[in-house]
Amino acid sequence: MLRGLYTAYTGMLNQQQRLEVTTNNLANAATVGYKKEGSTSQAFDECLTIKINDASENYVRRGIGNMSLGVKIGETYTNYGQGSVRETGEPFDLAIGGNGFFNISYTNKKGQEFTMYTRDGSFTLTKEGNLVTKDGDFVLGQNGPIVLPTDAEITIDAMGNIYNGNELLDQLKITDFEDYNYLDKFGENMYRTVDGATEKEAVGQINQGYLEMSNVQVVEEMVSMITIQRAYEAAQKVETSMDEILGQVVTLGKL
Repeated sequence: MLRGLYTAYTGMLNQQQRLEVTTNNLANAATVGYKKEGSTSQAFDECLTIKINDASENYVRRGIGNMSLGVKIGETYTNYGQGSVRETGEPFDLAIGGNGFFNISYTNKKGQEFTMYTRDGSFTLTKEGNLVTKDGDFVLGQNGPIVLPTDAEITIDAMGNIYNGNELLDQLKITDFEDYNYLDKFGENMYRTVDGATEKEAVGQINQGYLEMSNVQVVEEMVSMITIQRAYEAAQKVETSMDEILGQVVTLGKL
């Protein structure tokens, strides 16, 4: 019975983790470039059940089979599938069609600079001519942070080439990776590499005047939330029933 309590508890804990992931997806359903997350479940390693203190078998210890101790929280993964594309008409709103990430120069509170990667192409041009993210981080081109004339009519082609009329000014630096498992999520929609990340040529195309929206399907997440809540309630009822049975056992033991 105690094992039943523990099994129900692990089920509730696992559903709570799934609910947190689902609610985070819903909270970022309107976040530009956000990639939905999912969670996995794993079974605890089975353990051998041993029969002991059984007078019918002369108190001989022997294995009677394996049993599971419930479920444990697995890994949280990211779905990098393409999100829907929304037209804005803004010259510095950019969407990548296909694979690849924009390169961003990020500076932390200690003044250390890192290259981050994102699918969020909602950029702006500062009065100094720096192309930046909504948080003020520099967007990188082939030669470093992109600096553009503020009084020009900028066009950006599918290859990421930036023009002022017929004059080529710079090219957006777009990076893709062999294995996205070597990307670590940072904030809502940025990523940083971990040891083992291998870059490869990006084949995505740039769409000027568009933004890639979140790939979260709200209806799907709502259905998932309802399923999770029902599973949590079922495990809760099991735990309550086990507790009541144990209470009755204790009461009978006192008689």
